[in-house]
Amino acid sequence: MFVAKVTGSIVSTQKMDSMIGQKLLMVEPYRLEPKDRQSMVTTGRTFIAVDALGAGVGDMVLITQGSSARFTPETGKLPIDCVIIGIVDTVSIEKANIYSRQ
Repeated sequence: MFVAKVTGSIVSTQKMDSMIGQKLLMVEPYRLEPKDRQSMVTTGRTFIAVDALGAGVGDMVLITQGSSARFTPETGKLPIDCVIIGIVDTVSIEKANIYSRQ
């Protein structure tokens, strides 16, 4: 699993039948800033993820990738590689709160 920020949405009018009705979001994985360990910074990568939870732009989310993305009841038969599995409320590192959903 990874923490990621939702940075945008994807609209695709032509796609496989199994993907019709699936909400697609652009997500950017984050990691703990290594020097001060008091903030998160982008990894510089971007993925497209299926969202079954109702996340929106600006939300921090939990994502999973690879074959694990197809282990949920909602995605078991979809040809996907990334899925949002949670919306993050807070992130705490060494007793310091470094992210809080507003």
